[in-house]
Amino acid sequence: MAGLELLSDQGYRLDGRKATELRKLQARMGVFTQADGSAYLEQGNTKALAVVYGPHEMRGSRSRTLHDRAVINCQYSMATFSTAERKRRPHGDRKSTEMSLHLKQTFEAAVMTQLYPRSQIDIYVKILQSDGGNYSVCVNAATLAVIDAGIPMRDYVCACTVGFVDETPLADLCYAEENGGVSSLALALLPRGGQIALLQMDARLHQDHLETLIEAAMTACKGVSKVLDEVVRQHLQEASVLTGE
Repeated sequence: MAGLELLSDQGYRLDGRKATELRKLQARMGVFTQADGSAYLEQGNTKALAVVYGPHEMRGSRSRTLHDRAVINCQYSMATFSTAERKRRPHGDRKSTEMSLHLKQTFEAAVMTQLYPRSQIDIYVKILQSDGGNYSVCVNAATLAVIDAGIPMRDYVCACTVGFVDETPLADLCYAEENGGVSSLALALLPRGGQIALLQMDARLHQDHLETLIEAAMTACKGVSKVLDEVVRQHLQEASVLTGE
């Protein structure tokens, strides 16, 4: 797909959005009672489920125990039916392992692990339907699940994938745009302090465009944080009604 097809002369994208417009984001917290925290999130047609257990005692090898903070364990997976390709996706494949590592690095920057020494926090995220921005959607879903678990964070950690077409940054890429030959990057941000938790690039990008793209990603992440904040407030309001407080 040629780059010109991704953005019309009128400034509209394939799905009718403007360049900086985010996909529709909706989410629910507390979808599983068995877990300490859970959340389901839809960002456009990409759908993810996040579950959090902990903090709890270290499991497995004691050599991984950290005496000054908690260990964060992340596991990413994709449902077999999440894409048009019906291929088996084992947990240990390279892409899943890489994504799990990126999620671990992201949440180590956001979770206040020093409050739980010699402990472990498990974050499991599963993509139920994939239409671009898998890493970003996983981060946003996991953020809500961590909050639902009552684990303190320095700030919301919000993520978004952005691309560059015809000198124009495109926010929150869908699958067709990600695979349309555009230069793209995924960024996770702690919006209040402007701290970047993770920056990932899989393609070449001219350094003259890097700053513009990062600014567009940070703006998009701040937009995501407003939606997540509304979801959390709504969840707390519903919980207070149920408990009669």
